[in-house]
Amino acid sequence: MIGILGLGAVGSQLLQRLNTSLPQIPLFVSGPDRKKVSHLMTRKNSIIFCDSNEKLEDQNIQILVLSCSSGHHLQTAQRAIKNGISVISTSNKLSDVVGLLKLEDEAKENGAVIVAGAAFSPGLTCALVDFASKELDSVDEIHVAKDGTGGPACAKQHHRAMKRPSIEWCDGQWVRRPGGSGRELVWFPEPIAGADCYRAALPDPILLKQLFPLASRITARVSASRQDRFTSWLPMLTPPHRDGGVGAVRVEIRGRLENHSVTKVIGAVSSPSTATAIVTEVLCEMFVKKELTSQTGGVASVCDSTDFLQKIKKKGIRVVEFDGIPEEKS
Repeated sequence: MIGILGLGAVGSQLLQRLNTSLPQIPLFVSGPDRKKVSHLMTRKNSIIFCDSNEKLEDQNIQILVLSCSSGHHLQTAQRAIKNGISVISTSNKLSDVVGLLKLEDEAKENGAVIVAGAAFSPGLTCALVDFASKELDSVDEIHVAKDGTGGPACAKQHHRAMKRPSIEWCDGQWVRRPGGSGRELVWFPEPIAGADCYRAALPDPILLKQLFPLASRITARVSASRQDRFTSWLPMLTPPHRDGGVGAVRVEIRGRLENHSVTKVIGAVSSPSTATAIVTEVLCEMFVKKELTSQTGGVASVCDSTDFLQKIKKKGIRVVEFDGIPEEKS
């Protein structure tokens, strides 16, 4: 059985997708709005709906997708892991990701997998970085950028992240810098094109450092308007939108190939909520097929990034790759 906790913009789409892609697997769905479960949905096996997650341990759940609001993932994940239930968390909140990674020993003891930051960014971005790195002899720098938000919970988390310090890996140590600083014009794939991006409290460097311990710099930024920056310390001035529409991610990897400095750039375009639903759907499919490794980390830590990207492209996420130009030999 697959569990889904949270029926927001991501959870409701994931439910619809799993209904089609894994009709033979029963689903346990927990969320405050049962209307998200369409009466038109038909399955060979049942959908068990619960208004809360109180009965989590009583169900025969093998893997639980946490698609609820960021900040509420760690406690539920701890309960699941104690019962041998693997966890996929869509949270992009720094404290959630750090806390989940600390459950690694407990997960190993109980034979469970923890996938932290399984979203558009982090998540898909981790797979893009790992895929691009396979063409290099070594990786020196990694820079991640994201444009767009998903549903209301995603928009609120973006607002909170902008006012909190970023964490970057720089020359062998973690460095904190003010949120909303470090303006950089980033070119995303069309139709997004250029957007000003800024530092924020993002977990991407934490997950990528696990994959690339020898990299000298790992950074992450998000796009933001002038209003986003100047009002980040206030409550949101307008209600969050139901879905933010099309967004994009971009990863830049600098490294060495045959004694040449090389830069690889890859981007992807999708609605962030849809991309996150696809990421979690593919992870669920790989779990059912026993294609996930038994360890804790980001998307690229628990599966083969090449295989993962092939699967998500078939489901509608557009991936664009640009080749870097080698510099003169030093």
